[in-house]
Amino acid sequence: MHILIGGYTKHESAGIYQFDFIGSGDQAHLEQRRNVVEVGGPTYFQKDGQFIFTIKNENGQGGIAAFANGKLVSQLLHEGSSPAYIGINKEKKLLYTANYHTGVLAVISYDDQGQLTLLDQVKHENKALGPRPEQAGAHPHYFDETPGGHLVSCDLGQDRVDFYGFDGQKLTHLASYQNEDGFGSRHLAFSPDGKYFYVAGELSSQVNVVKFDEENWMFRSLATYSTIPESWDQHNGAAAIRLSSDGKFLYVSNRGHDSIAVFAVLPDQALKLVQRVSTFGEFPRDFNWDAEEKYVVAANQNSNNATLYQRQSDGTLTPLEKDIAVPEGTRVLFTD
Repeated sequence: MHILIGGYTKHESAGIYQFDFIGSGDQAHLEQRRNVVEVGGPTYFQKDGQFIFTIKNENGQGGIAAFANGKLVSQLLHEGSSPAYIGINKEKKLLYTANYHTGVLAVISYDDQGQLTLLDQVKHENKALGPRPEQAGAHPHYFDETPGGHLVSCDLGQDRVDFYGFDGQKLTHLASYQNEDGFGSRHLAFSPDGKYFYVAGELSSQVNVVKFDEENWMFRSLATYSTIPESWDQHNGAAAIRLSSDGKFLYVSNRGHDSIAVFAVLPDQALKLVQRVSTFGEFPRDFNWDAEEKYVVAANQNSNNATLYQRQSDGTLTPLEKDIAVPEGTRVLFTD
């Protein structure tokens, strides 16, 4: 098993790094960091077999690129900023990108040789912006699939979750769910049965639990929970959100409080805080787990380190290794 970590390349980073996962239980640790893809700004990426599909910036251009065995095989670049997120459907060979700066959502296909083709894109207009300074424009930060096979985006600038259909050629807007003003909708996760979703609000440091009917596009907000202590009065931005595959535990990273908030999901979908664990570094934008969800790695962007945890049966995280050196990390992915 390996772990890939990539992020910004503004200082020391050269791109995407790979670590070997060694040992098991409380003896597990990461070894042999090596730069496997040299690329500018791989702040998010996905992997399918030999291919790594990554965000890329180069010479004032941004977009995505496909690499195989460390070599560039295809890219789609445009003038300006690169996207913030890439989703993937490996069966359909589709990629979904959200561009925080330009407001553009795109669907891109790839073939067996890793060649990329833009299929369609839409642009979020600046029509219903939130009240905070960070919401001066539309800022989609997430674009991926729903349980029912539609597409969904989170727009931080407009406090909104948007749903789209895609017929293989064209995107069609289907419905919207509106978060509270200033919430800063960033990422979301769906329950295993597809009847609920959980939205991470970057600007409010909250999680909104929403009952969801995908057939009739009906939404009902159930409750909102803080990811940080009431006493915290410094800057914080909620970032990554992940739900365990059994739907019993929800995790959100806090950039500022520098922690991962762990919630138990009760039968009525109420969230119960069971832990806030330090990431032992600064600005944890992403964290992820292995296929069996036994281990978690969090990347700390500003302190150039990652932390390895063992995940317990009660959902809590036990730190195993704290000072794993990796520069400017913003994306974590476990691979074979």
